[in-house]
Amino acid sequence: MLVDRLGRPLRDLRISVTDRCNLRCTYCMPAEVFGPDYAFLPRNELLSFEEIERMARIFVGLGVQKLRITGGEPTLRRDLPELIGLLSRIGGVQDIAMTTNGLLLPRLAPDLKAAGLGRVTVSIDSLDPETFGRMNGLGTHPQKVLDGIEAALQAGLGVKINTVVQRGVNDEHLRELWLALRELAPVRFIEFMDVGNHNGWNMESVLPSREVLARLSNSGTGAEFEPVRADYRGEVAARYHDAQGHEVGLISSVTAPFCGDCTRARLSAVGVLYTCLFAGQGTDLRAPLRSGATDAELQALVQSVWAARQDRYSEERGEVTRESKVEMSHIGG
Repeated sequence: MLVDRLGRPLRDLRISVTDRCNLRCTYCMPAEVFGPDYAFLPRNELLSFEEIERMARIFVGLGVQKLRITGGEPTLRRDLPELIGLLSRIGGVQDIAMTTNGLLLPRLAPDLKAAGLGRVTVSIDSLDPETFGRMNGLGTHPQKVLDGIEAALQAGLGVKINTVVQRGVNDEHLRELWLALRELAPVRFIEFMDVGNHNGWNMESVLPSREVLARLSNSGTGAEFEPVRADYRGEVAARYHDAQGHEVGLISSVTAPFCGDCTRARLSAVGVLYTCLFAGQGTDLRAPLRSGATDAELQALVQSVWAARQDRYSEERGEVTRESKVEMSHIGG
């Protein structure tokens, strides 16, 4: 079994297929930075579907069991179901999921499901139109995301819902959001993180997960929620059930880091391998891929990177200074 220097196995690969997005969420791609003149990656620099499929096979051969398609917004990549079909035929893949803002799911969900996609995680940060429009940077109405969630469910896809929580921005109506969405799918609340270089992160804007749970409860304490045992090592969300069995997940990268069980590698849209969401630099796999490297050579390169891995940024936050971090729009969440 391939493990890193802290004994963590390689089990999950997150594959970015584009750096483009049709929203401008303030905590990811703020409009003042990613404006009309922003230079996105040209198509020829992106890994082709065949290159992605080849690299995925190599990672699966090293122990990866789960693949997640990310972006940017992955549904903007043309002919995405074709890629899902290629990945679904790789032996040893137990799960193919996708993280999305949901806006294009009404059109794409049936084809993605038919191609082999199993699950989607859909992001929606508020049901209040004004708050959500401000957070997504373009004034997009939350109903468009809700339509995407419904389309995914109708197509037979598994669905989870992600909400990034920022104190003073969208934290006043968390209970209302959870009550409205909990019948549709499990909702996961994510602490605001210092991903990338442009989201204006500060600790004062972080609402700790324990406070989120308290706000979701009738009592204001969270006491009526019961913890749920993790399904597998490396599960990022601490899960709870209420008395009716509704699930809520808390992702606490800031106040309760889970680096010790992180089994995730990330492949950017241009073929750079990152071993941490907060990485400052990665390893170029596209150059050897396009210069004729054999599968064995590529596998050895990935092995060497993972074996040397010792990332644990969330545990070291405050002690480690990084002048620049990879943008979340390049490697997904």
